[in-house]
Amino acid sequence: MEIKDKKELASNWFRDLRDTFCSSFELIEGNKYSFERKSWPHKHSGGGEMSIMKGEVFEKVGVNISTVSGKFQEDFRGQIKGTEQSPEYFATGISLVAHMNSPKIPAFHFNTRFLVTGESWFGGGADLTPTLSDKEAVDLFHNHMKDACSDYKKDAYEEYKKNCDEYFYLGHRAEPRGAGGIFFDHINSNDWERDFDFIKQVGKFTHQVITQIVESKKDLSWTEEEKNLQLIKRGRYVEFNLIWDRGTLFGLKTGGSTEAILMSMPPTAKWD
Repeated sequence: MEIKDKKELASNWFRDLRDTFCSSFELIEGNKYSFERKSWPHKHSGGGEMSIMKGEVFEKVGVNISTVSGKFQEDFRGQIKGTEQSPEYFATGISLVAHMNSPKIPAFHFNTRFLVTGESWFGGGADLTPTLSDKEAVDLFHNHMKDACSDYKKDAYEEYKKNCDEYFYLGHRAEPRGAGGIFFDHINSNDWERDFDFIKQVGKFTHQVITQIVESKKDLSWTEEEKNLQLIKRGRYVEFNLIWDRGTLFGLKTGGSTEAILMSMPPTAKWD
């Protein structure tokens, strides 16, 4: 398969998945709220589209897609695989962050992407960040991630779960960001269609488990004390994204939309 066909298939999948997430989340809100979309141009070539909704269940949820290309700055090339062959890049992907009104519903993060430099690969993952102890939701989420990995390769879930635990960690506080999930990068088994099927499975299972957890908990009552704990937990979320997250740096270094890159920030947070 030609690389241009791979690029098109991947970008089309991310757009279709974006539409699936948005439709499901609007349905959870009883179609009383809808996503507002805003396009942005990349400074080199291509661009992206932000989709943001603020409702009663979702305090703020963003589902962004982008397809961009350009040339890496010299000071950043050493951090990206394949740039020794070519400093030019193509990147397409989807990124989702959901901050919920109820502190009894975890925050969710998901992204998958396809990158091309002198080499090409997939990356991404999904994780959840509960405010309160919630073994049922955490186990359900991890079981879906395990199912998403089950047909890809032996011990994929265990490897990608370990990656997630190590990556989503606030080193300056010596604590994890949340309850984990899976995280992977540089996925290239020399069987592109097999790798792409895995990426699609991760997207499908993530969609299933997020909607299932939110539906099961959206009508639960909560207290102001629990909401205060959620705001403090969100402060940790902000710290991770601004200090440790490589995706934030990648977006800023490649001329992405600052508004889209910082879409992951919660609407309110607190440090206490």
